Order: sequence, then structure tokens, then C-alpha cells
Amino acid sequence: MSRFWSPVVHKLEPYVPGEQPKIANLTKLNTNENPYGPSPKVLEAIRLATSNTLRLYPDPNAAELKQAIADYHQVTPNQVFVGNGSDEVLAHVFHAFFQHDAPLLFPDITYSFYPVYCQLYQIDYQTIPLTDEFEINVNDYCRDNGGIIFPNPNAPTSRLLDLEEIEALLQKNTDSVVVIDEAYIDFGGQTAIVLVDKYPNLLITQTLSKSRSLAGMRIGFAVGHPDLIAGLERIKDSFNSYPLDSLAITAGVAAFEDKAYFEKTCQKVISSRKWVTAELKSLGFTVLPSGANFVFATHPDNDAAKLATGLRKEGVIVRHFNKDKIDQYLRITIGNTEENQQLLAVMDTLL
Repeated sequence: MSRFWSPVVHKLEPYVPGEQPKIANLTKLNTNENPYGPSPKVLEAIRLATSNTLRLYPDPNAAELKQAIADYHQVTPNQVFVGNGSDEVLAHVFHAFFQHDAPLLFPDITYSFYPVYCQLYQIDYQTIPLTDEFEINVNDYCRDNGGIIFPNPNAPTSRLLDLEEIEALLQKNTDSVVVIDEAYIDFGGQTAIVLVDKYPNLLITQTLSKSRSLAGMRIGFAVGHPDLIAGLERIKDSFNSYPLDSLAITAGVAAFEDKAYFEKTCQKVISSRKWVTAELKSLGFTVLPSGANFVFATHPDNDAAKLATGLRKEGVIVRHFNKDKIDQYLRITIGNTEENQQLLAVMDTLL
């Protein structure tokens, strides 16, 4: 540790992202990347945008992308905020809306970046236990708070909360911002964006990394009341006025315009998830109901860490969390047909 660090740096426990190994011929099912590439129209748009104009700064407002998102979700551009991946958007959300005397509330098993942001911005928080079935019970959040955030579907548990339950929470919680982190919503759920005009304290975040296969471009966005978006813009322009580069803006617009490709690949992932779930169950696994592009599974007779190690030795990587309550579960990304078959073949051998 450096004596030149600010005091807050010494206390931080940074987020640990999923491993990105530099090994050839791996079946990589550990970071929830889409097994299908970006839309060909996206790649062509990027190719055409690669020119001498890259010497110029991008549009700081990313107006073209905001318009594309607004058109797709049937909102107005002043209800849309964009950032360098949804993680940056979430960082600005924590800074803009959650620094209050009352604690921020989020699940005890959830996206592990949330407590990191709380450390960084010195936000008091309380974790709310999931039910015994790893579900979010919205009634548990009806208490004094400085904000509420959770993913839907939740990560890493994959469980989906229906829109009626989210609206029930919003009806009871009107004095603080409620953020629904919808990184995986396109793989089986209904977005709560349809509720933003009705609830001015609701903010939805999404990413193009998962369902639109653009994890390498780093594009995230939020949708909410114009007042919430204005707060995020103030934070952004006090931090980095140009969060999205020209190629990312171009790629994002093209991704939203190619709805047919998006829907086709999402459906392929959903169909594969159903098949993988059934096959894992036939091997004796318990698999939680999933609304995401991954499954969360445990085997009653086999240690999860040992299974993860055994899979790795055979060139298959999945995610194991050595954390209380979930240390006997594996989070397995849904791959393409060949990757899924390889996973199940190796798992069958290990068992």
C-alpha cells in the first residue's frame, strides 16, 4: 500500500470481474457473454465509421444513440442517459441518488459491485436476505431507506421478479429512488421501463453487453424521469463529458435498429437455456428458474468448487462464488450448441 494514497483508497475492496483467460480452445462459460456475435449490420456500421473523422471528439450528448433507445422503448430522449457500460452508469447512479442519511437497500446475494460503490462513495447500506428459494421479497424493502437497487433477473441467482411485484414496491416506496438493474432482462423478462412515466422515482439501467453482444464496446444506459436523467447528466459532466466514443455510438444505434437479429439470438439463448437446464437436472442438479442467459445450479452429492476445478482441467470454465449461502452453486453461462454439449459431456464424466 502506498503512503501517497488518499485514506478512502486503503479501505476499498475492489470488484473482481470474471476471469478473461488468454488460453486457446476454452469453452468459456464464466462471464455471461453472448455466444452469438454482434449483428452484421453493427459490424458494417462500425467499419463505415472508421475513418479520418476519429480525429474529432464524439458528440458529448450521444444524441443519435439516445434517440435510438428512446424510439425502441417508446420514451423521449430526455428520459435516456448513456454511459461507458452499465457499470459506469451505475456508478453515477450511486453518486447521484444514494448519498443520504438513511441506508441504501439491496439483496444480500446480488451483483457484487454494489457494496464496492458504497465503499467508494461512502454510502451506508443494508443487505436484505433473499428467501430460502433465493427470491427477492419486495415486502422486505418496505422500510426506511435512502434508495433501493437490485438486478432483475437477480445475479448470480438468475431469478426473475415479475412486473406486478415491482409495481407493488413502487406504490409503497415513493420517497427514494428505486433502481432496477436489467442487465439480463431481454432473456425472459418484461422491462420495467413501461412504468417510468407512472413512477418518477423509478430508474432502469440496461446494457448492450449481453443481449446485443457488444460487451467489448462498453455501452450502457438508463431510462427514467427527466429529473433523474438531469441529475445523472450533472454527475457525468463533472466527471467525463465524453464517455462514449464515436464507434460505440454508431454500434449502439445499429444494434437497436436491427431488431430482427436481436430477437433471433435472444430466442436461441432462451431455447438453449431450457435444454441445458433439463440436461443438468437429468444429471442430478438442482437448477434455479432462470430469466437470464445463465443458470445457477447445485449438485447434492458433489462439491461445487471441485466440479469447477474438474471442468477447468477439461477446458470448460464456469463461475464459482466462494461466498456464504451460494458456495455450493455454479453459475453457468449459456453458450452455443457446441459449447453447451461440451459442458454437459465433461460434467457427465466428472459425475
